Amino acid sequence: MTISDQINRLKEEKDAVILAHYYVPSEVQDIADYVGDSFYLSKVATELDCSAIVFAGVQFMGESAKILNPEKRVFMPDASADCPMAHMVDPGKIDSVRAENDDLAVVCYINSTAETKTLSDVCVTSANAVKIVQDLPQKNIFFVPDQHLGSFVAQQAPDKKVILNDGFCPIHHQLTREEVLKAKAEYPDAPFLAHPECPAEVLAEADYIGSTTGIIKHATESDAKEFIIGTATGVFHDLERKNPGKKFHAVISRQTCPDMDKVSLEKILDTLENETGEVFVSDEIREKALIPLERMLEMSK
Repeated sequence: MTISDQINRLKEEKDAVILAHYYVPSEVQDIADYVGDSFYLSKVATELDCSAIVFAGVQFMGESAKILNPEKRVFMPDASADCPMAHMVDPGKIDSVRAENDDLAVVCYINSTAETKTLSDVCVTSANAVKIVQDLPQKNIFFVPDQHLGSFVAQQAPDKKVILNDGFCPIHHQLTREEVLKAKAEYPDAPFLAHPECPAEVLAEADYIGSTTGIIKHATESDAKEFIIGTATGVFHDLERKNPGKKFHAVISRQTCPDMDKVSLEKILDTLENETGEVFVSDEIREKALIPLERMLEMSK
């Protein structure tokens, strides 16, 4: 019996569903019941009819799934898989920005800790951040934790005053305009598709800016035959699966997420066999963090 067979057998025995982010290894995506970006997986988590969720992703994703599904058991195949950006928020700064600005909404990227969500008015993902910020009644927006997504939102919502935090995703933050131009020179017929977590100088060179789901959709619908991709290369698996006749190029060689790469089939099997890596969120934090998450889902309809 293969490891995939064992996982499928245990999944059925334990009434478990596997969710996987686009950035985890390809073999993990292949064994998952649902694969997607943060928004899609958050939405799916609220609609599942199962006893347990195994979330192949990083810590904030497992926390969000537990907050949205307190009656279900939620497991992370690797409890150490984390998102550095999720911790780049100072609660004291949120308090001071609130004190200094009337008519303020704290908009929290879903890539954040449960504690940060409790201090926020609404959560967003890269897929819905612009729409939600535009629809908020408040004029002043404190966008945490990602400075680059916040900057992109500010450009798309010029009627809002967007105050930026200094957090960032290390994978996207490392990309530079010079490296993009070098890739464009090497692949002159390839449009550059970028995630809004990239720095502004990188986004200025993009032919398309969008979430991982948006990048996949754009590449699939485009007549172009090759693309330069400005996000973690885990997304290449779905891009290649949906576009067998097209080629995809990274901007640089080190464009993978080391925390997402920690997730493996062996760890998923161990989680199902031994119920390791269970996610727990206190009732107090869950009740407060649920408010901005539910508001996100409602405003995204």
